[in-house]
Amino acid sequence: MNEMTKPITALSPATLARFVAVVGEKNAITDKERQAPFLVEFRALWTGHTPVVLRPGSTKEVSEILKIANETSTAIVPQGGNTGLVGGQIPHNGEVVLSLQRLDKIREIDAVSNTITCEAGVTLMRAREAAANVDRLYPQLLPSEGTCTIGGNLSTNAGGTAALAHGIARSHALGLEVVLADGRIMNNLNKLKKDNTGYDLRDLFIGAEGTLGVITAAVLRLVPRPKSVETAWAAIPSVQAAVDLLGLAAERTAGGVTSFEIMAREGIEIVVKHAGARMPLATQSPYSVLIELSSQRREGLRESMEQILADGLEKGLVLDATICESVEQAKAFWKIREQFGEMQGREGGSIKHDVSVPVANIPAFIEEGNAAARKLIPGCRPLPFGHVGDGNIHYNITQPAGADKAEFLKRWDDMNDVIYKIVLKHGGSVSAEHGVGIVKRDYLPKIKDPVAYDLMKTLKRTLDPKGILNPGKVL
Repeated sequence: MNEMTKPITALSPATLARFVAVVGEKNAITDKERQAPFLVEFRALWTGHTPVVLRPGSTKEVSEILKIANETSTAIVPQGGNTGLVGGQIPHNGEVVLSLQRLDKIREIDAVSNTITCEAGVTLMRAREAAANVDRLYPQLLPSEGTCTIGGNLSTNAGGTAALAHGIARSHALGLEVVLADGRIMNNLNKLKKDNTGYDLRDLFIGAEGTLGVITAAVLRLVPRPKSVETAWAAIPSVQAAVDLLGLAAERTAGGVTSFEIMAREGIEIVVKHAGARMPLATQSPYSVLIELSSQRREGLRESMEQILADGLEKGLVLDATICESVEQAKAFWKIREQFGEMQGREGGSIKHDVSVPVANIPAFIEEGNAAARKLIPGCRPLPFGHVGDGNIHYNITQPAGADKAEFLKRWDDMNDVIYKIVLKHGGSVSAEHGVGIVKRDYLPKIKDPVAYDLMKTLKRTLDPKGILNPGKVL
């Protein structure tokens, strides 16, 4: 990005008038108070500024906006539900915000082909509800499902708690509609699982965080809805026990493990303290796991869960466990997991990492990370949690009790250097499911294969020669 001509962020009155003419005055927000929801990251880590928030209502309007932006070299920041965690959706330098929330139509549901075609502004919750209405499941699941959008999920290649069984956002997309930097529309909205007609252009735009083009619609893969679901909470003696128990569960169910989430005890206690939750078990243990099994069979799943836990107890992998007796109890357990990261903010500063390592290396990574973090900042509280099944650990570190928050957060880069070194030692990635944005942008040249990094820059120059799409993000 630094090699490119810097796009214009100061908007002339004439260019502003052209943008307003495309979407109409009602959908061109210049009032600072009305702009606020589009400018503030929900954790308040970043607040941006913009001359205008444009809210197009169609792919054609997105195309017209980008034609003007390309002609005038005006910088554009595409935005979905503004739930991103790496600053990629914020106009840090006064760029024009292109909000896709009004592109909210579900264009088609095809229960025979098992597909749903959604515009970029459709929320994850609406997509899941629409699928359920035809007895299908859209298998991505995120805590922000009521706000995050399909376009944003694809642009960041979001993961989630069901990635173990169903994969991440890239796994669900069969076809895309994308508006390029010059305003051209690439229509690749096919439903095909097999299409070998040249380069797979779809995957260029998934995970690109709006830097190569703006996703305006997608054909998504659906799966049959499970006929039975069982959820259990287990107290475990170690991280290694979690990995071993996952292996045991996978063998017993032959792919029926939908979710397998690990949480450190101190983090669970913080959720109980600040969110009014109840401890699922009286037994104290260093870690707990939340296990979900699902099946197309109506019978037998509970017996499978019982056998997994019994075998775990016998092998010393489980100290205590409970299987949910109701949907309400399962929701209460999942609420603890969903609030695990959020509630840490109530304890002060939290330095967060979204990393992945091979599943077999999770125990060593967490052990070494905990030791290194405590050595760097004595008294800090490592609170790892996340998706054991795909190696994605949210390695959060909360400040020492009673410490100064601002002083603790000044060590963010120092802590990153320490933790990322361990991640890379174990063959991992410093960005698992949240993306790069601005938070990890400067690390890429240090850790990415130099040829791969050069190819990324080449693609950016080719598809966005003026550098107008989300400038300064990723590259």
